[in-house]
Amino acid sequence: MGHGGNNIIPNVHFRKVNGCQAGRKNRVFMRTWLDQAGRKKRRSNARKAKAAKVFPRPAAGLLRPVVHPPTQRYNMKLRLGKGFTLDELKEAKIPRKYAKTIGIAIDHRRRNRCTESLQANVERLKLYMSKLLLFPKKAGAKKVRKGDTPRSELENVAQNTLKDIIPVPKPEKRTRARAITSEEKEASAYKQLKKARTNKHYLGERMKKAKDAAAKET
Repeated sequence: MGHGGNNIIPNVHFRKVNGCQAGRKNRVFMRTWLDQAGRKKRRSNARKAKAAKVFPRPAAGLLRPVVHPPTQRYNMKLRLGKGFTLDELKEAKIPRKYAKTIGIAIDHRRRNRCTESLQANVERLKLYMSKLLLFPKKAGAKKVRKGDTPRSELENVAQNTLKDIIPVPKPEKRTRARAITSEEKEASAYKQLKKARTNKHYLGERMKKAKDAAAKET
């Protein structure tokens, strides 16, 4: 039977909530997780097979930088990024083409917005290079290139099977209570921000005045 008039078409989803969750049809729309143990074992075997395939390289893949996620909601956290910037590689003295051959991810689109993140990733690269062992590509004493690790040090080398080659640092979140100093009481964040905005607004005018004054003196 139709509805008279231009009314809203009823679209109530009783079946998705409790329509078949009672009585003898209790499990009609319920998903089971009976193969949880089997899937866990399958994932474990897949990780072991992948690690054996890429041996002696790290099982986690390429080395990636530590970055802050975007937006105000998540930027206090740390996670792995896509790749290191060209400035970070330059600061760590690692050539761009050479970095690709030793398991370092590169992202030429990323930019360093502050010195702290730049130095943190440079230290990460230096730590990686200090622990890196380069296997010669081919057998024979004549095939050993400059920078390769001596064969005597490559016996019984353990593979890095961590989820991250170098784990992401976990910052200390707990702040112990202390007394507020007199300098902190006198300081005003509003005045500092206001001063910074004013300096930015009049920067061009002040630079022009300084340039004109220097031209008159000469």
